[in-house]
Amino acid sequence: MPDGADTAMPAEADPYVLNVKDLKTVFRTRRGEVHAVNNVSFKLKAGELLGVVGESGSGKSVTMMSLIRLLPMPPAEIRSGSVEFGDVDLMQISEAQMRAIRGPRIGMVFQDPMTSLNPVFNVGFQLMEPLRKHMGMSKSAARARSIELLELVGIPDAARRLKDYPHQFSGGMRQRVMIAIALACDPEVLIADEPTTALDVTIQAQILELVKELRQKLGMAIVWITHDLGVIAGIADRVMVMYGGQVVEEAPVRELFSNPSHPYTRMLLETIPSISGDRAERLQVIQGQPPMISRDPDSCAFLDRCPHAFDRCGRENPLLRSVGADGHNAACFWDRVDANA
Repeated sequence: MPDGADTAMPAEADPYVLNVKDLKTVFRTRRGEVHAVNNVSFKLKAGELLGVVGESGSGKSVTMMSLIRLLPMPPAEIRSGSVEFGDVDLMQISEAQMRAIRGPRIGMVFQDPMTSLNPVFNVGFQLMEPLRKHMGMSKSAARARSIELLELVGIPDAARRLKDYPHQFSGGMRQRVMIAIALACDPEVLIADEPTTALDVTIQAQILELVKELRQKLGMAIVWITHDLGVIAGIADRVMVMYGGQVVEEAPVRELFSNPSHPYTRMLLETIPSISGDRAERLQVIQGQPPMISRDPDSCAFLDRCPHAFDRCGRENPLLRSVGADGHNAACFWDRVDANA
């Protein structure tokens, strides 16, 4: 190479497929505003499985529905924030451009397979429709791909079952069909909103095993929303704990379970039944209910339920800060080390 030649190395590809910054969503009701998502920020790496946990009403589903703009507006309003997906901010594009991303590039599996499938169309039609609309496939190509997808998610005799209607499938099989539909256009990101909640434990285990296999085969990034920390322990790389529409803790999965920092996370982990020890212990519960936030938070959302709350918690809303291990952040003023000294 001649002297003075440009030796700059090519820029590395961005490892993040999603970069959510300060997302804020408000619902307008007859009783006033409900601040459901309050300045949520997080990043999702390519191929990563991010677990999002918290009680019902903590803002998990609304956050994910906001970032793919699936909420009815009104009553919902996305007040601020950005969602970088590649070189696009999903909050700034048109609805037509969003439809070209939602489904083909960001797939969604909803909570209840009983109601998510259209009962008046057979499964084949519901699988083939996104393939023909978004991928431009012919009817025969879409049918062949639909058979492949049903086989991929473990449905036997796939070619024959294309003609069947949702009511002809069990709950577990319907959820497999929903996953197949979400995977139809080979999305880069899959959002799964409590997809095993309505299923019995045996079927839950089968679906979780299926997701592990699909992730290895396809290499997609997954956001898994759940209230079940046991599920998260088995499948996630990283965990994001939400409360009151905010992220209160985030950490690699092993770090979170071995060294929880936020009082809410610690209390959530204590509610998991244990069979260790000589005798069964009384199951712990978190007293009280998640808050209904009617304005911009100016105090800790967990204040009324926290056993470690003190004056500052009522005056300020804590921000996420590093609490030790790389990638472990918590939004809390309570210093657990000093408090236990």
